[in-house]
Amino acid sequence: MYIAQAFNVLHEWWRYLVGLVIIVVAVVIGQIPFTAAVMFKAIKDGDNILGMDEKNMMSLLEPNLNLFLMLLSFAVGLLGLLLVSRYLHNQSFTHLTTSRKKIDWKRFWLIFFVWGIISSGLVVVDYLMTPEDYEINFKLVPFLILCVIAILLIPLQTSFEEYLFRGYLMQGIGVIVKNKWVPLLITSVVFGLLHIANPEVDKLGPIIMVYYIGTGLFMGIMTLMDEGLELSLGFHAANNLFTALLVTADWTAFQTHSILKDMSDPSEMAIGEIFVPVFVVFPILLFILSRIYKWTDWKEKLFGKVVEPVKEETFVIEDTNSNGNEF
Repeated sequence: MYIAQAFNVLHEWWRYLVGLVIIVVAVVIGQIPFTAAVMFKAIKDGDNILGMDEKNMMSLLEPNLNLFLMLLSFAVGLLGLLLVSRYLHNQSFTHLTTSRKKIDWKRFWLIFFVWGIISSGLVVVDYLMTPEDYEINFKLVPFLILCVIAILLIPLQTSFEEYLFRGYLMQGIGVIVKNKWVPLLITSVVFGLLHIANPEVDKLGPIIMVYYIGTGLFMGIMTLMDEGLELSLGFHAANNLFTALLVTADWTAFQTHSILKDMSDPSEMAIGEIFVPVFVVFPILLFILSRIYKWTDWKEKLFGKVVEPVKEETFVIEDTNSNGNEF
């Protein structure tokens, strides 16, 4: 239903190709302030920006300013995506979000708080068990500024990624190939590969892609089983927001004025940070959600065909009885 409803809007393949180009251009435009600020700082400090990797570039600016400018590109990208959906495909915001008549924000907030509590709890437990792996990074004023930036912009960043991958591309690929497993697989793999430039990949190696692609699959499965983006939107927002506020590390993409700083060797935590969430925590979450929302027919919803809805034709039958009355 969620993918198939894209048949009800303008869905020719070329529209999705043109739309994707416009969205990429919007993201690039959104990156201009960050690029300009980094270049100005590098020139001021006498550094050669051409020889810098992503980690060094993100460390040039003050963390809060860096985060704000980095997230700004996603906000512009989200605006571009919504304009493409509305004016290129004649698709409403609700139609892009869910197969329900209106967006179910209860679903969003349920998983937002559930995953926020679980992810925060795991950090607290790890801190209590291995306090030597952390140092207190809390500074009141920078942290309060971080809270404002994170609460306002991180949901826009995560929403952009969800509307792009689990929404726009999931529907677009689905109506083209007319099945569900191909868009699920493609969007999950591409979602993971787009994180390949993150500093985490340099520290943990290619194995971290299991987490990124696995997380994409998890959110894609939620979208298909629940026939909407509400759950994936809530999960992704909670995951990035609580992480940005609670813990940072020198080798992560988000350099923030968080409460804690992880000082452990990243190469020693691959199993706990990568395989446990993907192969243990996410399946348990899917099972719990399936009970709450009564998901059924998993095979059809994940691997079934995408069938164009039959359009009902409106016609009038006139009949006149012997007395001249119409029925």
